[in-house]
Amino acid sequence: MDGIREKAEKILEKFDVDEKRKRIRALEAESSHAEFWQDHITASEKMKELSDLQKEVEQADLLQMFLDEGQLEEAQHIVTELELVLYFSGDYDNANAIVAIHSGQGGTEAMDWAEMLFRMYTRYFEKKGWNCEIIDQTPGEEAGIKSITLSVNGKYAFGLLKHEAGVHRLVRQSPFNADNLRQTSFAMLEILPQIDHDPSIEVKEEELEWDFYRSGGHGGQNVNKVSTAVRLKHLPTGIVVTCQTERFQNQNREYALKLLKAKLWALHEEERKKEEQRLKGGYKTPGWGNQIRSYVLHPYKMVKDLRTGYETSNPDAVLDGDLDGFIEEELRQLS
Repeated sequence: MDGIREKAEKILEKFDVDEKRKRIRALEAESSHAEFWQDHITASEKMKELSDLQKEVEQADLLQMFLDEGQLEEAQHIVTELELVLYFSGDYDNANAIVAIHSGQGGTEAMDWAEMLFRMYTRYFEKKGWNCEIIDQTPGEEAGIKSITLSVNGKYAFGLLKHEAGVHRLVRQSPFNADNLRQTSFAMLEILPQIDHDPSIEVKEEELEWDFYRSGGHGGQNVNKVSTAVRLKHLPTGIVVTCQTERFQNQNREYALKLLKAKLWALHEEERKKEEQRLKGGYKTPGWGNQIRSYVLHPYKMVKDLRTGYETSNPDAVLDGDLDGFIEEELRQLS
């Protein structure tokens, strides 16, 4: 119990509640002016910041009360929550996320594995109370998915998910052949922040090449009759993004621009990290060579993160969205 008190006191010191209260007062004063609401995007972002700060200060006050009253067991839960908040120091850690899952080599096996990961993460999002929407999908020929891109909206979505990016490896008995042979499959995750407003990421209309077409794959009558799908190419970098789910063309345009901005941010971020590590060595490009986690269903049961060493012998729970242990350990060791 003394350990809980010591940890709580350190967190409260780092949390700087007085500074957060000053920011709350400044935002409240700003929002009382009529011109504040003229820029709806900025106003919305600041009101979200205000709401988050108010909740964090309430938690900090509650934690201080529990410490003053010696209710250390009650303090433990708040300590865990606030400890995680301290790890979110990146520019976009409090942003919504874009999650893309790509099947690797291995044909149907890999596409089935990509669909299993899609189910795993959507279950995790449900447990968090986050909203998730498919913005692009390419189904597999026989089963599973070749790739899928999701818009994920929730508190600290990018901050919590960012270290999930990389290659995920599955070892199991194959359900797709009569001999039940052991099969290894790979899929890769991209995790990007949703960037609504950032002056440093400039997208000029004359540098964009738009293409509108009819969506392929599964869908209703609207998909087959109307050119709602969007392909967007950024000419200076050659980055191409597509949005082809069943929705209006204008919505697909908006998502395509969001996805492009996220990819441009990722490109700049990779260059920055390369430069940072140039003298240190050891930089890994977030691609197929960067395996982060192994899921073994046969001949034994184990899920192990290869970076943090965190593991569990209950893969069924993990594949059902129980990822908190892995993600919390990532925040502690990798942030």
